Amino acid sequence: MIPITLAEVASAVGGRLHQATGEELVTGSVEFDSRALTGGGLFVAIPGERVDGHDFAAAAHAAGAVGVLAARPVDAPSVLVGEPGATPEEQADAVLAALSLLAAEVVRRLPALEIVGLTGSSGKTSTKDLVAGVLRALGPTVAPPESFNNELGHPWTVLRADRVTQHLVLELAARGRGHIAALCAVAQPRIGVVLNVGSAHLGEFGSADAVAVAKGELVEALPPAARGGVAVLNADDERVAAMASRTAARVVTFGVHSESADIRATEVELDELGRAQFRLHTPVGDTDVELQLVGAHQVSNALAAAAVGLELGAELEQLADLLSEAEPASRWRMELTERPDGVTVINDAYNANPESMRAGLEALVAITGESRRSWAVLGDMAELGDSSAAAHVEIGRLAAGLGVRQLLAVGSAGYQTGYGEESMVVPDVATALEVLRDRLMPGDVVLVKASRAVGLERVAAGLLASDAPSDASTDGDR
Repeated sequence: MIPITLAEVASAVGGRLHQATGEELVTGSVEFDSRALTGGGLFVAIPGERVDGHDFAAAAHAAGAVGVLAARPVDAPSVLVGEPGATPEEQADAVLAALSLLAAEVVRRLPALEIVGLTGSSGKTSTKDLVAGVLRALGPTVAPPESFNNELGHPWTVLRADRVTQHLVLELAARGRGHIAALCAVAQPRIGVVLNVGSAHLGEFGSADAVAVAKGELVEALPPAARGGVAVLNADDERVAAMASRTAARVVTFGVHSESADIRATEVELDELGRAQFRLHTPVGDTDVELQLVGAHQVSNALAAAAVGLELGAELEQLADLLSEAEPASRWRMELTERPDGVTVINDAYNANPESMRAGLEALVAITGESRRSWAVLGDMAELGDSSAAAHVEIGRLAAGLGVRQLLAVGSAGYQTGYGEESMVVPDVATALEVLRDRLMPGDVVLVKASRAVGLERVAAGLLASDAPSDASTDGDR
């Protein structure tokens, strides 16, 4: 966060001072969790379903916060926004809107900041981590932790930037039309990356074409080519490739299958742990990359990261080294752990949609090979709307067609319909763990995957718990 007075905060967000002179100087971080505050920070009081941040304002001030961004009077120096008598929902909206305005003010004061925005139906977080890893080698870089990509996480991330920050990498999510455009209005990217248009959130958008309209708001928000705007588009996805007509920015394409892509991969091969090695082709030369990330789908993510890195000054061999050295940075995304007894657990339980489920199953089969047994432990894919039932059946059929030996569906019989009688449906995580502990054999490979709300990471954690028979503890952080 750049140093800023409460008076300047009030001016930026259209707020009013309360118990403050306005000269109080914010020098620390901006936080909505009072436990994360450092001295000189700004506390953001947001009313929530379970707790109300306003109740922690005085304690946050006592702990070192210079001031509070709030929607109603609190016992601390503060900037108040919104209307008196507003409902908790209206108060939350007012504070979030003010947080975005403050973030926009910080961006305005950092004109040299290179901003990269990424979106897509799947792979956003993994690609964000790859891009951030590349750019950190080129200079100070700020990126969100994990999937911090909405109307709260987006401005919070922007506010981590300060006067030494060179690169700001932002992951952009959408639950409807206009959401990505609004995020881009907070911090306009110069480089925008669109990975894919898939089935995620079909229940909210209604169709893949509607998803493409929303994702394309990113390329529409980019500056024109004359001012340095660059749209990095996946040439393998026809809906993404078509976004070239929606932007005034210069277009750079990447792809595994498209021979006309600017950034390409050929000679893709997977090792025994499902990690890809490939030949990277770019306008400035070719080189070899050996990823440490699991799954063939990571090649496309790496190509997107390569395109951004080259645009921002990475040398080709430096880029190849950085991509080859990158390790998983966000937990529960193709997180592979081998137990001492030879069982391999792939924890990909952070989220799921038909495209990412396909990628996970293909990785499972690649790692298993012909001599090991494969287990797919799957939970529901959420937010698919009317297509949900058919999508679950189709994934069951895919698992069977790929040769997955055992499908264990947790809480959902939809996959079983497509898989056949060899599959098993269990009601909950505890039962799933009982089945696995009873039936797993040395050498088995287990994929655990579902939408976040299902909480299947508990299955992976149980299989890797230090007190489980013959198990080893997981290495933790994502």
